[in-house]
Amino acid sequence: MAHEVTMDISTRFVLHKDVTIEVKKDGHKLGTVLISKGNIEWVPTGNSVNKKRLSWTKFAKLMEAEGKDIRIE
Repeated sequence: MAHEVTMDISTRFVLHKDVTIEVKKDGHKLGTVLISKGNIEWVPTGNSVNKKRLSWTKFAKLMEAEGKDIRIE
């Protein structure tokens, strides 16, 4: 039931190339997260035309409104 998350990152800083994070569940790819300086994007599996995009400000508001509270350890 755990998700498998892999990351393709060649540097510590997000500069001119997105950080790509692939997300799988039970061996099946759910989609890919693209992280850039300006926004965060979600590319669902099987969708090579459209992706979902949020600015970092909108992402922060979404997480505040919809995210589950977990204690920081």
